Amino acid sequence: MKTRAVVLRGISTARPYSETRPVEVEELELGAPREGEVLVRIAAASLCHSDLSVVNGDRVRPLPMALGHEAVGVVQDTGPGVSRVRPGDHVALVFVPSCGFCADCAAGRPALCAQAAAANGSGALLHGPSLLTDASGSPVHHQLGVSAFSEYAVLAQESVVPIPEDIPFTVASLFGCAVLTGAGAVINTAALRPGQSAVVYGLGGVGLSAVLGARAAGAYPIIAVDPVQEKRELAVRLGATHVYAPGGAVGTIRELTSAGADLAIEAVGSPKVMAECLTAVARGGKVVSVGLPAPDRVLEVPALAFAGEGKSLLGSYMGDAVPRRDIPRFLDLWRAGLMPVEQMHTGTLPLADINAAMEELASGRAIRQVIDTSGMLNA
Repeated sequence: MKTRAVVLRGISTARPYSETRPVEVEELELGAPREGEVLVRIAAASLCHSDLSVVNGDRVRPLPMALGHEAVGVVQDTGPGVSRVRPGDHVALVFVPSCGFCADCAAGRPALCAQAAAANGSGALLHGPSLLTDASGSPVHHQLGVSAFSEYAVLAQESVVPIPEDIPFTVASLFGCAVLTGAGAVINTAALRPGQSAVVYGLGGVGLSAVLGARAAGAYPIIAVDPVQEKRELAVRLGATHVYAPGGAVGTIRELTSAGADLAIEAVGSPKVMAECLTAVARGGKVVSVGLPAPDRVLEVPALAFAGEGKSLLGSYMGDAVPRRDIPRFLDLWRAGLMPVEQMHTGTLPLADINAAMEELASGRAIRQVIDTSGMLNA
């Protein structure tokens, strides 16, 4: 079948993206689902900084690639052997299609699945090579097993999680990446306890989701740090108790928390910010890094911070989430009013406006923009 999809053919750092147009909407051929795969009509796909990291080369991926990894849709068809979903199901899409059998999956850490990492790194699907080809018949790679900036996508059944049909698509679209990663880092990776203090550096979709996770976990105080005033104001509406601009924030944080926070979430992707987070936490405190710096960036920190002060620096990929467990429970928190992710929604755009949307995100003006990929939001 044919599908219109956003394709990146070459790395681009030239801005504004609205003018340089690093990606284009192309008509691609999409193969039918194979064994263990499902065909999904994409209803809403939100734009994430990880998409920009592929465009500017910070995340090295094989090209050409059909972009988009945070989305929700409706199952249209299934291949042989699919048991998790059936046509008509509403599903959230997940960017790590864990195999369920490797050592990390067996240990309850499917985000670190080796088979998924290999498939995602090569631009393939978990159950086989790419199913996308362009007008010349040349293959186009999948982004993280999803490629959601498209009218339709074929995914491994391990990449979809059924969700209730009454959840608005614009809300549900944020749960497969931003909420899993940000809230998961607080709740799963850090295991933050009620009454402990937390500081979040970087208030994009993931950082603000970490604020929501800290609120749901019963943290106090919840401190948010970002240079953009509008993002700090949004953080307050989402549950932050104190907000600061960078520059001098560490001293204020240590004074407010009597020697440092129990937890710091680094959601910027900056080694400099990671180092500052280690300074902002108390003895025995935890720093959880969820940002994705360029591969050549190096972290330099005082070595004595670890054995001498008992601090921990933890990496968290996809919030150490188990998607089939965590997406439903996070949606329950949304129903209860504890995760009002709709406040992060800063606009809905058609597929044709993807370059303008990328520029809004890169500029810092937008949090989460939803792409109406197939017209289902206006149906």
